[in-house]
Amino acid sequence: MVNSADAVVSNTSMSGTSSLLFRVLKTIGSIAITMLGLLLVTFIIGRVMPIDPVISIVGERATKEVYDAAYLEMGLDKPVLVQFLYYLSDVLRGDFGISYLNGAPVAEDIRRVFPATLELATIGTLIGVIVGVPLGIVAAVKRDTWIDQVARVVALVGYSMPIFWLGLIGLLVFYGILGWVGGPGRVGIFYVDVVPSVTGMILIDSALDGQWDIFRDAISHIILPASILGYYSLAYISRMTRSFMLEQLNAEYITTARVKGLSEWAVVWRHAFGNIKVQLITVIALSYAGLLEGSVLTEIIFSWPGIGSYITTALLSADMNAVLGGTVVVGLVFVCLNVLSDLLYSFYDPRAK
Repeated sequence: MVNSADAVVSNTSMSGTSSLLFRVLKTIGSIAITMLGLLLVTFIIGRVMPIDPVISIVGERATKEVYDAAYLEMGLDKPVLVQFLYYLSDVLRGDFGISYLNGAPVAEDIRRVFPATLELATIGTLIGVIVGVPLGIVAAVKRDTWIDQVARVVALVGYSMPIFWLGLIGLLVFYGILGWVGGPGRVGIFYVDVVPSVTGMILIDSALDGQWDIFRDAISHIILPASILGYYSLAYISRMTRSFMLEQLNAEYITTARVKGLSEWAVVWRHAFGNIKVQLITVIALSYAGLLEGSVLTEIIFSWPGIGSYITTALLSADMNAVLGGTVVVGLVFVCLNVLSDLLYSFYDPRAK
């Protein structure tokens, strides 16, 4: 009997291990297929756009001999499939080519500009979560009251207003008229390149270096663009939180909890909110990914040297290596955040394990 029990336990353990291995391989395969599709699409777009990458390098006044030499050196004489395979091989090695605009490796440019976007989007998401989640919960609890109406209007305005318009108005009012915040850029002109770059995030680097005057100046510069992004994020998060909470508050188990005499605090936060945390994880992850890839207009308006403004500048300059490299990195971040949300989903919801 003991041997039979041990065999059952062993078989169960092996089955669980096999299931976990299958899920891991399935996730890796899904990521690989998604990234391959993204690489293929971006490569094709780069080839069909009415932009001549050779002209971007040699200039419009170059002789035919110079043009032909650059054309051959870039491998554009080879079939498109062969060009894509070369491109795929380079990307797998972390090589996105050389930027036509400044002659630097695109990978180094991305490592330089991406932390600025990461810092901005992270603070914006934190604002969205800290304000949006409680706002959505209160709106659901106070349904059809003036509090609910105000919360819905706030969310509607943030969700429908063009983000570039909010940025321009914010600069005009809080920087130009009131002078409460710093202007465009990450820091004032006198603090540029003063702090040694460790993480690439000016707030963290200035704190690590003990440069608290630069830290305060960086706060004054990031607070407005981060708040603009945070408002856009909280509009989405509060709207979804309200929807999730209304569904839970109308459920039978909530009625049962109230009949048992539980306090409203326990009913709302322990029971109703506890059951929407899993859904909120996905919403917050998607919101964060959206800010990382969709902060282009905000970065341009506030002269924020992030990956959004980097890709835009490269596109206007016909620097396709930089455009493709930046697009691939943003796509990879989006995929990784989706995978992370799925992992957290499994962790918080036993039914998904």
